[in-house]
Amino acid sequence: MMPLTMVKTGEENTIKKVGGKEETRRFLENLGFVVGGVVTVVSEIGGNMIVNVKDSRVAIGKDMANKIMV
Repeated sequence: MMPLTMVKTGEENTIKKVGGKEETRRFLENLGFVVGGVVTVVSEIGGNMIVNVKDSRVAIGKDMANKIMV
């Protein structure tokens, strides 16, 4: 298991765990980051990432991406 920030661009990964405080986890789940879901990193600029999750593109910061384990 590794954080989303360490994933290669264009690689499909399955979400294994969403960490952080309760409100952080709920926020990420509302965006589509749920355990068992597939996430693909589209691009990374300065640690901030654009990812495909549930057929939509989402931009998340490095601190949020570190809480998503794949």
